[in-house]
Amino acid sequence: MPAALVTALAALAAAAGCSSGAGAAPKITTTARAGVAPTPPAKGAYFGAWVPPEDARKRAPSGSPSASPSDDPSDGASGSPSATGHPSAKPTGKDVDKPGMASVVGFENELGRQLDIVQSYRGWKAPFPADLDTSVLGGNRYLLLTWAGGDTRDIVKGTYDDLIRTRARAIKATGKPVFLRWSRDMDKASTRERVHTAADYIAAWKHLRAIFTQERVDNVAWVWCPSARGFGSGNAGSYYPGDDEVDWICADAQPGGDYDYRDLSEAVKLFLQWARDRPKPIMIAEFGVPKAYAGRRAEWLRAASRTLQDPQVKAVVYFNSDEQREDARDDRRAFSVTGDKRAVSALRELATTPYFNPRNLPVTPGG
Repeated sequence: MPAALVTALAALAAAAGCSSGAGAAPKITTTARAGVAPTPPAKGAYFGAWVPPEDARKRAPSGSPSASPSDDPSDGASGSPSATGHPSAKPTGKDVDKPGMASVVGFENELGRQLDIVQSYRGWKAPFPADLDTSVLGGNRYLLLTWAGGDTRDIVKGTYDDLIRTRARAIKATGKPVFLRWSRDMDKASTRERVHTAADYIAAWKHLRAIFTQERVDNVAWVWCPSARGFGSGNAGSYYPGDDEVDWICADAQPGGDYDYRDLSEAVKLFLQWARDRPKPIMIAEFGVPKAYAGRRAEWLRAASRTLQDPQVKAVVYFNSDEQREDARDDRRAFSVTGDKRAVSALRELATTPYFNPRNLPVTPGG
């Protein structure tokens, strides 16, 4: 890591004071190759989002929370099973006509800036890059590729080596920096059947990385991402493969459907405490304010902005979707802000805060 970057990060950590009460961040290291794979900004944090594609509105609800295709290890689908929250006005601007980009550009229109990171979900057996992936990689946005996990024991046995090798070569062939978030939320009980144990998960993670290394894939940053809740109710940290195996540490951090109201600071508190002992940049890959918070959504987002301005947090990704709701009336798991003027305005404030715009991308007036 360049000495200048280390110095800048250390200075920022010493100067920053954030509402979450975090102390100075550790010196940040990464195995990712600078200039080829995504590396953390010297100051601030990238801002990104998951914005479901337009055709997702035509699909039937999944009937269960967190049920994107990436949760099914045998699923070959892409996108999300149900989604709402697209801008009512036809989006305009650069890249709007590229495959899969209409919803992304529409969301950017609402925020008044381009995203740094666009998230994409792919099933374990789904080929990539898909249309959205190719469109993102063709511009100056980073792709966060969330790839589902297969059965960890089968992976270690070599059952899927050909599939893994094919995916590794496909990512290498793009020639563009890619965040790879494999088998997210591995600590949840819903994944136990294919994850088995923490030891099995770690062995599978190392097996994947070994194949990517054999294929000389150096444009990937490996993102390890359990649930934030797993640091309180479970043992998420036991799934950590080690500092030499991980580039970014991450958590999915919605406030939880069993709370009437809960600040993001509470949702990420134990995860951030755990992360202080790891010299890694932090990504919050799925965070969102529930529609159930109604008039307090803007308040929640402004508090979240303060919490996330943490010297170790280097990327945040908003989950602008309602697909996790259990039914049409489940507003505790609905996170799209589109159509809620006050929430959109507050998210725009967050996204255009200099801390979350480290590349100094243009900001349009409005909001």
